[in-house]
Amino acid sequence: MTEPNTVYGLFNDSFPPALDGVTLTVQNYVKWLTAKGKKVCVVTPWDPYDPPHPDFEMHRYFSLPIYNRHPYRYGYPRLDPVIWHKIRRVPFRIVHAHCPFSSGRLARYAAQKHDVPLVATFHSKYRTDLEHSLPAPMIRYQMKRIREFYNSADALWIPQAAVEETVREYGITAPVTVVDNGNDFNQGGMPLESVREEARRRLGIPRGRFVLLFVGQHILQKGIEIIIDSLPLLPERIDWEMHFVGNGYARQDMMRKVRLMGLDDKVTFHGLVHERDELRDIYAASDLFLFPSFYDNAPLVVREAAMMGTPAVLLEGSTAAEVITHGENGFLTGRTPQEYAVAVTRLHDDPDMLTRIADGARRTLSRSWDNVMEEVMQRYDDIIARYEFRHKK
Repeated sequence: MTEPNTVYGLFNDSFPPALDGVTLTVQNYVKWLTAKGKKVCVVTPWDPYDPPHPDFEMHRYFSLPIYNRHPYRYGYPRLDPVIWHKIRRVPFRIVHAHCPFSSGRLARYAAQKHDVPLVATFHSKYRTDLEHSLPAPMIRYQMKRIREFYNSADALWIPQAAVEETVREYGITAPVTVVDNGNDFNQGGMPLESVREEARRRLGIPRGRFVLLFVGQHILQKGIEIIIDSLPLLPERIDWEMHFVGNGYARQDMMRKVRLMGLDDKVTFHGLVHERDELRDIYAASDLFLFPSFYDNAPLVVREAAMMGTPAVLLEGSTAAEVITHGENGFLTGRTPQEYAVAVTRLHDDPDMLTRIADGARRTLSRSWDNVMEEVMQRYDDIIARYEFRHKK
Protein backbone atom coordinates (compact mmCIF):
# COMPACT_ATOMS: atom_id res chain seq x y z
CA MET A 1 0.00 0.00 0.00
CA THR A 2 1.23 3.51 -0.88
CA GLU A 3 2.56 5.52 2.03
CA PRO A 4 0.74 8.76 2.94
CA ASN A 5 1.65 11.84 0.91
CA THR A 6 3.93 10.17 -1.61
CA VAL A 7 2.14 10.72 -4.95
CA TYR A 8 2.82 13.58 -7.36
CA GLY A 9 -0.45 14.54 -9.08
CA LEU A 10 -0.48 15.81 -12.67
CA PHE A 11 -3.82 17.14 -13.93
CA ASN A 12 -4.54 18.15 -17.52
CA ASP A 13 -7.55 18.32 -19.84
CA SER A 14 -5.80 16.22 -22.49
CA PHE A 15 -3.57 13.20 -22.71
CA PRO A 16 -2.82 10.79 -25.57
CA PRO A 17 -4.27 10.25 -28.11
CA ALA A 18 -4.56 14.06 -28.10
CA LEU A 19 -1.12 15.44 -28.86
CA ASP A 20 0.04 19.03 -28.39
CA GLY A 21 2.70 20.96 -26.52
CA VAL A 22 0.95 20.86 -23.15
CA THR A 23 0.20 17.14 -23.44
CA LEU A 24 3.82 16.48 -24.37
CA THR A 25 4.93 18.54 -21.38
CA VAL A 26 2.75 16.47 -19.03
CA GLN A 27 4.04 13.25 -20.61
CA ASN A 28 7.61 14.31 -19.95
CA TYR A 29 6.79 15.27 -16.36
CA VAL A 30 5.43 11.74 -15.94
CA LYS A 31 8.44 10.16 -17.62
CA TRP A 32 11.09 12.01 -15.65
CA LEU A 33 9.34 12.00 -12.27
CA THR A 34 8.95 8.22 -12.48
CA ALA A 35 12.55 7.90 -13.69
CA LYS A 36 13.61 9.77 -10.56
CA GLY A 37 11.72 7.30 -8.39
CA LYS A 38 8.58 9.34 -7.72
CA LYS A 39 5.06 7.90 -7.69
CA VAL A 40 2.89 9.73 -10.20
CA CYS A 41 -0.87 9.93 -10.74
CA VAL A 42 -2.34 11.51 -13.90
CA VAL A 43 -5.94 12.79 -13.85
CA THR A 44 -7.46 13.55 -17.25
CA PRO A 45 -10.74 13.17 -19.18
CA TRP A 46 -11.82 9.72 -20.37
CA ASP A 47 -10.92 8.66 -23.89
CA PRO A 48 -11.88 5.47 -25.75
CA TYR A 49 -8.20 4.96 -26.53
CA ASP A 50 -6.31 4.38 -23.29
CA PRO A 51 -2.67 3.35 -23.83
CA PRO A 52 -1.11 1.10 -21.18
CA HIS A 53 0.57 2.95 -18.32
CA PRO A 54 2.29 0.40 -16.05
CA ASP A 55 4.71 2.95 -14.59
CA PHE A 56 2.15 5.39 -13.19
CA GLU A 57 -1.39 5.60 -11.88
CA MET A 58 -4.09 7.19 -14.03
CA HIS A 59 -7.68 8.19 -13.35
CA ARG A 60 -9.93 9.29 -16.19
CA TYR A 61 -13.33 10.95 -15.73
CA PHE A 62 -16.46 11.32 -17.81
CA SER A 63 -16.04 13.30 -21.01
CA LEU A 64 -17.63 14.05 -24.37
CA PRO A 65 -15.90 14.87 -27.67
CA ILE A 66 -15.45 18.54 -28.52
CA TYR A 67 -17.17 19.37 -31.80
CA ASN A 68 -14.68 19.98 -34.61
CA ARG A 69 -11.67 19.47 -32.31
CA HIS A 70 -11.02 15.73 -32.62
CA PRO A 71 -9.42 14.04 -30.69
CA TYR A 72 -9.93 16.55 -27.87
CA ARG A 73 -12.63 15.90 -25.29
CA TYR A 74 -14.20 18.04 -22.58
CA GLY A 75 -14.37 16.54 -19.14
CA TYR A 76 -17.47 16.68 -16.92
CA PRO A 77 -16.34 15.62 -13.44
CA ARG A 78 -19.68 16.68 -11.92
CA LEU A 79 -21.30 13.90 -13.94
CA ASP A 80 -18.79 11.35 -12.68
CA PRO A 81 -19.24 10.59 -8.96
CA VAL A 82 -16.52 7.93 -9.04
CA ILE A 83 -13.66 10.35 -9.85
CA TRP A 84 -14.16 12.30 -6.62
CA HIS A 85 -13.95 9.09 -4.60
CA LYS A 86 -10.77 8.04 -6.44
CA ILE A 87 -9.10 11.41 -5.87
CA ARG A 88 -9.85 11.25 -2.16
CA ARG A 89 -8.03 7.89 -1.99
CA VAL A 90 -4.81 8.97 -3.73
CA PRO A 91 -2.24 10.18 -1.15
CA PHE A 92 -1.05 13.26 -3.01
CA ARG A 93 2.12 15.02 -1.87
CA ILE A 94 1.71 17.91 -4.32
CA VAL A 95 -0.77 18.62 -7.10
CA HIS A 96 0.22 20.26 -10.40
CA ALA A 97 -2.52 21.52 -12.74
CA HIS A 98 -1.62 22.19 -16.37
CA CYS A 99 -5.07 23.49 -17.34
CA PRO A 100 -7.63 25.71 -15.51
CA PHE A 101 -10.78 23.95 -16.73
CA SER A 102 -12.25 20.61 -15.59
CA SER A 103 -8.92 19.03 -14.60
CA GLY A 104 -7.88 22.23 -12.86
CA ARG A 105 -11.00 22.19 -10.71
CA LEU A 106 -10.29 18.58 -9.79
CA ALA A 107 -6.71 19.51 -8.95
CA ARG A 108 -7.87 22.25 -6.61
CA TYR A 109 -10.29 19.82 -4.95
CA ALA A 110 -7.49 17.26 -4.50
CA ALA A 111 -5.15 19.86 -2.99
CA GLN A 112 -7.82 21.00 -0.51
CA LYS A 113 -8.89 17.48 0.46
CA HIS A 114 -5.31 16.30 1.08
CA ASP A 115 -4.07 19.62 2.48
CA VAL A 116 -1.18 19.79 -0.02
CA PRO A 117 0.06 22.63 -2.26
CA LEU A 118 -1.40 23.35 -5.68
CA VAL A 119 0.96 24.35 -8.49
CA ALA A 120 -0.65 25.72 -11.66
CA THR A 121 1.11 26.36 -14.97
CA PHE A 122 -0.36 28.98 -17.31
CA HIS A 123 0.33 27.43 -20.71
CA SER A 124 -2.08 28.96 -23.24
CA LYS A 125 -3.97 32.06 -24.26
CA TYR A 126 -7.27 30.66 -23.05
CA ARG A 127 -9.36 33.68 -24.02
CA THR A 128 -8.51 33.10 -27.69
CA ASP A 129 -9.78 29.52 -27.43
CA LEU A 130 -12.97 30.66 -25.70
CA GLU A 131 -13.65 33.36 -28.30
CA HIS A 132 -13.61 30.69 -30.98
CA SER A 133 -16.38 28.64 -29.41
CA LEU A 134 -18.44 30.62 -26.85
CA PRO A 135 -20.75 33.68 -26.81
CA ALA A 136 -19.59 36.81 -24.97
CA PRO A 137 -21.49 36.24 -21.68
CA MET A 138 -20.03 32.73 -21.36
CA ILE A 139 -16.55 34.06 -22.12
CA ARG A 140 -16.82 36.58 -19.27
CA TYR A 141 -17.98 33.84 -16.90
CA GLN A 142 -15.15 31.49 -17.90
CA MET A 143 -12.53 34.26 -17.66
CA LYS A 144 -13.70 34.98 -14.11
CA ARG A 145 -13.24 31.28 -13.24
CA ILE A 146 -9.79 31.26 -14.84
CA ARG A 147 -8.72 34.28 -12.76
CA GLU A 148 -10.03 32.70 -9.57
CA PHE A 149 -8.32 29.41 -10.32
CA TYR A 150 -4.84 30.83 -10.91
CA ASN A 151 -5.10 33.27 -8.03
CA SER A 152 -5.96 30.36 -5.72
CA ALA A 153 -2.80 28.39 -6.57
CA ASP A 154 0.07 28.16 -4.08
CA ALA A 155 2.52 28.62 -6.96
CA LEU A 156 1.86 29.99 -10.45
CA TRP A 157 4.36 28.96 -13.14
CA ILE A 158 4.76 30.35 -16.65
CA PRO A 159 6.96 28.83 -19.39
CA GLN A 160 8.71 32.11 -20.30
CA ALA A 161 8.84 35.65 -18.95
CA ALA A 162 6.74 37.34 -21.65
CA VAL A 163 3.74 35.22 -20.62
CA GLU A 164 3.38 37.40 -17.52
CA GLU A 165 1.94 40.13 -19.75
CA THR A 166 -0.93 37.83 -20.72
CA VAL A 167 -1.39 36.71 -17.11
CA ARG A 168 -1.79 40.32 -15.94
CA GLU A 169 -4.00 41.15 -18.91
CA TYR A 170 -6.36 38.43 -17.68
CA GLY A 171 -6.51 40.08 -14.25
CA ILE A 172 -4.49 37.40 -12.48
CA THR A 173 -2.56 38.99 -9.61
CA ALA A 174 -0.62 36.03 -8.16
CA PRO A 175 3.20 36.20 -8.37
CA VAL A 176 4.69 34.14 -11.19
CA THR A 177 7.77 31.95 -11.56
CA VAL A 178 9.33 31.14 -14.94
CA VAL A 179 9.91 27.39 -15.36
CA ASP A 180 11.14 26.29 -18.78
CA ASN A 181 9.91 23.41 -20.85
CA GLY A 182 12.45 20.88 -22.03
CA ASN A 183 13.35 18.92 -25.13
CA ASP A 184 13.59 15.17 -25.65
CA PHE A 185 15.34 15.19 -29.04
CA ASN A 186 19.07 14.63 -29.61
CA GLN A 187 21.48 13.84 -32.43
CA GLY A 188 22.24 10.32 -31.26
CA GLY A 189 25.97 11.06 -31.14
CA MET A 190 26.10 11.86 -34.88
CA PRO A 191 27.12 15.18 -36.49
CA LEU A 192 24.01 17.22 -37.26
CA GLU A 193 24.72 17.25 -40.99
CA SER A 194 24.81 13.45 -41.01
CA VAL A 195 21.53 13.34 -39.08
CA ARG A 196 19.98 15.68 -41.65
CA GLU A 197 21.21 13.68 -44.64
CA GLU A 198 19.98 10.41 -43.16
CA ALA A 199 16.59 11.92 -42.31
CA ARG A 200 16.19 13.25 -45.85
CA ARG A 201 17.13 9.87 -47.28
CA ARG A 202 14.48 8.14 -45.15
CA LEU A 203 11.84 10.70 -46.15
CA GLY A 204 12.78 10.68 -49.84
CA ILE A 205 13.72 14.36 -50.03
CA PRO A 206 16.18 15.14 -52.86
CA ARG A 207 19.39 17.08 -52.33
CA GLY A 208 19.14 20.82 -52.75
CA ARG A 209 15.43 21.08 -51.99
CA PHE A 210 14.43 23.81 -49.51
CA VAL A 211 12.17 22.18 -46.93
CA LEU A 212 9.65 24.22 -44.91
CA LEU A 213 7.83 22.87 -41.86
CA PHE A 214 4.95 23.63 -39.52
CA VAL A 215 4.12 21.42 -36.51
CA GLY A 216 1.10 22.15 -34.36
CA GLN A 217 -2.67 22.32 -34.21
CA HIS A 218 -4.21 23.17 -37.57
CA ILE A 219 -6.29 26.05 -36.25
CA LEU A 220 -6.56 29.62 -37.52
CA GLN A 221 -5.18 31.02 -34.27
CA LYS A 222 -1.77 29.58 -35.21
CA GLY A 223 -1.41 31.84 -38.26
CA ILE A 224 -1.58 28.98 -40.74
CA GLU A 225 -3.28 31.20 -43.36
CA ILE A 226 -0.17 33.38 -43.44
CA ILE A 227 1.93 30.31 -44.27
CA ILE A 228 -0.37 29.05 -47.03
CA ASP A 229 -0.86 32.49 -48.59
CA SER A 230 2.91 33.10 -48.59
CA LEU A 231 3.77 29.92 -50.51
CA PRO A 232 2.64 31.10 -53.99
CA LEU A 233 4.67 34.28 -53.42
CA LEU A 234 7.98 32.41 -53.20
CA PRO A 235 10.15 32.93 -56.31
CA GLU A 236 9.93 30.20 -58.95
CA ARG A 237 13.70 29.73 -58.75
CA ILE A 238 13.33 28.23 -55.23
CA ASP A 239 12.86 24.45 -55.26
CA TRP A 240 10.77 24.15 -52.10
CA GLU A 241 8.37 21.78 -50.40
CA MET A 242 6.14 22.40 -47.38
CA HIS A 243 5.20 19.91 -44.64
CA PHE A 244 2.32 20.33 -42.20
CA VAL A 245 2.27 18.04 -39.15
CA GLY A 246 -0.75 17.97 -36.86
CA ASN A 247 -4.53 18.12 -36.96
CA GLY A 248 -7.30 20.58 -36.20
CA TYR A 249 -10.60 22.05 -37.31
CA ALA A 250 -8.98 24.04 -40.17
CA ARG A 251 -7.14 21.10 -41.76
CA GLN A 252 -9.69 20.33 -44.47
CA ASP A 253 -9.95 24.00 -45.43
CA MET A 254 -6.15 24.19 -45.59
CA MET A 255 -5.99 21.17 -47.90
CA ARG A 256 -8.76 22.58 -50.09
CA LYS A 257 -6.97 25.91 -50.40
CA VAL A 258 -3.70 24.22 -51.32
CA ARG A 259 -5.51 22.26 -54.05
CA LEU A 260 -7.10 25.43 -55.45
CA MET A 261 -3.64 27.04 -55.56
CA GLY A 262 -2.33 24.07 -57.53
CA LEU A 263 0.30 23.29 -54.90
CA ASP A 264 -0.69 19.69 -54.12
CA ASP A 265 2.63 18.36 -55.40
CA LYS A 266 4.63 20.69 -53.15
CA VAL A 267 2.65 20.56 -49.88
CA THR A 268 2.28 17.47 -47.67
CA PHE A 269 -0.19 17.08 -44.79
CA HIS A 270 1.08 14.36 -42.46
CA GLY A 271 -1.64 14.49 -39.82
CA LEU A 272 -0.63 13.67 -36.27
CA VAL A 273 2.78 12.03 -35.94
CA HIS A 274 2.86 10.06 -32.69
CA GLU A 275 6.23 8.35 -33.21
CA ARG A 276 8.91 10.66 -31.82
CA ASP A 277 11.64 9.20 -34.06
CA GLU A 278 9.55 9.93 -37.15
CA LEU A 279 8.88 13.49 -35.97
CA ARG A 280 12.59 13.92 -35.20
CA ASP A 281 13.38 12.99 -38.80
CA ILE A 282 10.89 15.55 -40.13
CA TYR A 283 12.43 18.30 -37.99
CA ALA A 284 15.98 17.31 -38.96
CA ALA A 285 15.18 17.15 -42.67
CA SER A 286 13.74 20.69 -42.71
CA ASP A 287 15.54 23.96 -43.40
CA LEU A 288 13.06 26.37 -41.81
CA PHE A 289 10.32 26.08 -39.20
CA LEU A 290 7.41 28.41 -39.97
CA PHE A 291 5.46 29.59 -36.93
CA PRO A 292 3.50 32.83 -37.52
CA SER A 293 1.42 32.55 -34.33
CA PHE A 294 0.28 35.26 -31.94
CA TYR A 295 -1.69 32.61 -30.04
CA ASP A 296 1.15 30.63 -28.46
CA ASN A 297 2.96 31.52 -25.26
CA ALA A 298 6.09 29.35 -25.28
CA PRO A 299 5.76 26.85 -28.13
CA LEU A 300 7.65 23.64 -27.45
CA VAL A 301 7.80 22.95 -31.18
CA VAL A 302 10.12 25.92 -31.76
CA ARG A 303 12.60 24.43 -29.28
CA GLU A 304 12.25 20.96 -30.77
CA ALA A 305 13.00 22.32 -34.23
CA ALA A 306 15.97 24.28 -32.87
CA MET A 307 17.44 21.13 -31.32
CA MET A 308 17.48 19.50 -34.75
CA GLY A 309 19.12 22.52 -36.40
CA THR A 310 15.95 24.00 -37.89
CA PRO A 311 15.49 27.68 -36.95
CA ALA A 312 12.08 29.35 -36.84
CA VAL A 313 10.51 32.32 -38.60
CA LEU A 314 8.18 34.01 -36.10
CA LEU A 315 6.17 37.22 -35.96
CA GLU A 316 7.51 40.44 -34.51
CA GLY A 317 5.76 41.25 -31.23
CA SER A 318 4.40 37.75 -30.60
CA THR A 319 4.81 36.21 -27.16
CA ALA A 320 6.46 33.18 -28.76
CA ALA A 321 9.19 35.45 -30.16
CA GLU A 322 10.38 36.61 -26.73
CA VAL A 323 13.23 34.06 -26.74
CA ILE A 324 14.29 35.02 -30.28
CA THR A 325 17.02 37.51 -31.10
CA HIS A 326 16.49 38.41 -34.74
CA GLY A 327 19.26 37.10 -36.97
CA GLU A 328 20.97 35.25 -34.13
CA ASN A 329 18.75 32.33 -33.05
CA GLY A 330 15.69 32.93 -35.23
CA PHE A 331 14.13 35.30 -37.72
CA LEU A 332 11.34 37.82 -37.09
CA THR A 333 9.05 39.36 -39.67
CA GLY A 334 5.66 41.02 -40.16
CA ARG A 335 2.35 39.22 -40.25
CA THR A 336 1.42 39.64 -43.92
CA PRO A 337 2.02 36.79 -46.40
CA GLN A 338 4.16 39.14 -48.47
CA GLU A 339 6.49 39.90 -45.56
CA TYR A 340 6.61 36.24 -44.62
CA ALA A 341 7.53 35.20 -48.16
CA VAL A 342 10.29 37.81 -48.26
CA ALA A 343 11.74 36.46 -44.99
CA VAL A 344 11.74 32.86 -46.26
CA THR A 345 13.31 33.96 -49.55
CA ARG A 346 16.03 35.94 -47.79
CA LEU A 347 17.02 32.98 -45.65
CA HIS A 348 17.03 30.67 -48.67
CA ASP A 349 19.30 33.07 -50.55
CA ASP A 350 21.80 33.47 -47.68
CA PRO A 351 22.82 29.95 -46.56
CA ASP A 352 25.62 31.33 -44.37
CA MET A 353 23.12 33.41 -42.38
CA LEU A 354 20.77 30.44 -42.17
CA THR A 355 23.56 28.24 -40.81
CA ARG A 356 24.54 30.89 -38.26
CA ILE A 357 20.95 31.26 -37.07
CA ALA A 358 20.52 27.48 -36.87
CA ASP A 359 23.64 27.19 -34.69
CA GLY A 360 22.38 30.00 -32.45
CA ALA A 361 18.98 28.34 -32.09
CA ARG A 362 20.51 25.01 -31.06
CA ARG A 363 22.81 26.70 -28.58
CA THR A 364 20.25 28.95 -26.88
CA LEU A 365 16.86 27.24 -27.19
CA SER A 366 17.63 23.61 -26.39
CA ARG A 367 17.39 22.38 -22.81
CA SER A 368 16.91 18.71 -21.96
CA TRP A 369 13.91 17.51 -19.99
CA ASP A 370 16.30 15.78 -17.60
CA ASN A 371 17.83 19.15 -16.77
CA VAL A 372 14.45 20.90 -16.53
CA MET A 373 13.04 18.25 -14.22
CA GLU A 374 15.94 18.62 -11.80
CA GLU A 375 14.82 22.23 -11.41
CA VAL A 376 11.16 21.20 -11.17
CA MET A 377 11.91 18.70 -8.39
CA GLN A 378 13.80 21.30 -6.41
CA ARG A 379 10.95 23.77 -6.82
CA TYR A 380 8.41 21.14 -5.75
CA ASP A 381 10.45 20.46 -2.59
CA ASP A 382 10.65 24.19 -1.80
CA ILE A 383 6.90 24.66 -2.34
CA ILE A 384 6.07 21.67 -0.14
CA ALA A 385 8.40 22.90 2.60
CA ARG A 386 6.92 26.41 2.57
CA TYR A 387 3.37 25.06 2.51
CA GLU A 388 3.97 22.74 5.45
CA PHE A 389 5.66 25.52 7.42
CA ARG A 390 2.68 27.84 6.90
CA HIS A 391 -0.15 25.33 7.23
CA LYS A 392 1.06 22.50 9.43
CA LYS A 393 3.29 24.03 12.08
